[in-house]
Amino acid sequence: MDLKTIRKNAREKLQGFCRVCPVCDGRVCAGEVPGMGGVGTGSAFMANVEALARHRLVMRTIHGVKEADLSFDLWGAKLSMPVLAAPMTGTPYNMGGKMTEEEFITEIVEGSLLAGTSGMTGDGADPTMYDSGLKAGAAHHGRTIAIIKPRQQGEIIKRIRQAEAAGVLAIGMDIDGAGLVTMALKGQPVSTKTFDELKEVVAATSLPFVLKGVMTPEEAELAVKAKAAAIVVSNHGGRVLDFTPGVAEVLPRIADRVRGKIAIFADGGVRSGADVLKLLALGADAVLIGRPLIVGAFGNGREGVAFLLNKMKSELLQTMVLTGTADVKKASRDILYRDIAGPAR
Repeated sequence: MDLKTIRKNAREKLQGFCRVCPVCDGRVCAGEVPGMGGVGTGSAFMANVEALARHRLVMRTIHGVKEADLSFDLWGAKLSMPVLAAPMTGTPYNMGGKMTEEEFITEIVEGSLLAGTSGMTGDGADPTMYDSGLKAGAAHHGRTIAIIKPRQQGEIIKRIRQAEAAGVLAIGMDIDGAGLVTMALKGQPVSTKTFDELKEVVAATSLPFVLKGVMTPEEAELAVKAKAAAIVVSNHGGRVLDFTPGVAEVLPRIADRVRGKIAIFADGGVRSGADVLKLLALGADAVLIGRPLIVGAFGNGREGVAFLLNKMKSELLQTMVLTGTADVKKASRDILYRDIAGPAR
């Protein structure tokens, strides 16, 4: 198995939904929602990739960092690196349907575990989407994170109870899913949440609660006040609101406001281990990977997912050594070249 074969297989199975472009930047698939693209002009998807690309790394080779520590502890789960699979659903209308929901999420979860890390499972208009994720997670107690759409309060709490029974590591809500066209098309009401509504769902479980879809320092502070355990800085892959900035643009200000008060994950445009380190340097504690792992799953199942994650791990290790970063938990903005990237706030 090699990258070329994985990509060739995925291109055949995803035909008409994802071209498996040499550079996955959202240009070819702009506006394809449902599908793998970004909403409208696709600018929010592109912004995630472009924002990361603007940051350059300072290479340092005269230092004592000959090996680097990539290990990461996530609420008691020992991970090989601070990289997790993002929650993804919708194989029939986003990915062409050559894999069922259960097949897809099983390969994502199993592939993540093969690479020594973990993943989030998602929710969607079809009940099998959420249920399939819980089933995949139940096989590995305390290793997955169940993410629920911003449904009506009672519906969210019902799904929290299901996730608790399945033995997940943590529970969350992708509040950025409030604008998903596909949910509306399928008759599944989702909406924004008031602060009181957010507090209610966070308080409904004793498990760590992850709030995905935070793009401002002010809403990050609200997540802290609501007693969430983590936020995911994310614009939902550019799939819900056109013209948003990239995650790497807003992350530093959010980290400056809440780092140390809440765990910070970042999600958007990550294509390499170098991208992972950039987001860690900008203030993230861990990073989520989405579209690349779809290619891995469709290209060669769990082995394809593990292959791509291990590739990123090797890239991350090399990038850490060549920037003098000894520990993923201590990545510094000093490794970012400010004259090119602009102020690394």
